[in-house]
Amino acid sequence: MDLGLRGKRAIITGGTRGIGLAISKLLAGEGCDVAICARNHTAVDETVAYLARSGVRATGGTVDVADLASLRGWIDEAAGALGGLDIFVANVSAIAQGMDEAAWRRGFEIDVMGTVFGTEAALPHLEQSEAGSIVIIGSTAMAEINGPTRSYAAVKAALLPYVKGLARNLAAKNVRANMVSPGNVYFTGGVWDNVRQQNPDMFATMLGRNPMGRMGTPEEVANAVVFLASPRASFITGTNLIIDGALTQRVQF
Repeated sequence: MDLGLRGKRAIITGGTRGIGLAISKLLAGEGCDVAICARNHTAVDETVAYLARSGVRATGGTVDVADLASLRGWIDEAAGALGGLDIFVANVSAIAQGMDEAAWRRGFEIDVMGTVFGTEAALPHLEQSEAGSIVIIGSTAMAEINGPTRSYAAVKAALLPYVKGLARNLAAKNVRANMVSPGNVYFTGGVWDNVRQQNPDMFATMLGRNPMGRMGTPEEVANAVVFLASPRASFITGTNLIIDGALTQRVQF
């Protein structure tokens, strides 16, 4: 299926590893010009060079999304370098699990403030597109409680009404907004790889909870994100797509 992404222009925050990297690669592979950011300068340069080998325009910036002024400036700069903007993917997360004040503040600054104001900075550019699309990466942690109380689940949940509000208010401007919420995703160097090494019993327990008997891959999440971002999903907006291999047990309406 041709997703209609050739020549489109996308910004992905946190585009150098895990889910963000998989999204960036897939968009570039579909012919989409891409701009990525992350905190590690070397990783950004290496990823941009890799993406450019797909024959697309690729650019990157070293940005901490908690620094809202830098984030806003880079989004404007990236949209200018791409010649406009059609897709904005907010992927960065603090993955703050604690219940102490520092964890709550870090989660709010990055997962909420970084996502909201990154999106707001992208909106003037998206509104100039013929088919603007926003995709925000959530988590099944906000959909179902398992284990101890975590700040991560609450800050991710705060984004749901924001996404729905965007969808309703931007529909007339031909800009769509959706969320993709992964379950447990495994990749080398990721959260669940660290758990596997440091707490194998917990890893085995979580693996056993999933009816498919495995965790997801970044590429499987990226498949959903890229489809929702594409013109092929032109009448899908305001949704929260769960990608979890049937891990969660709730019925979603």
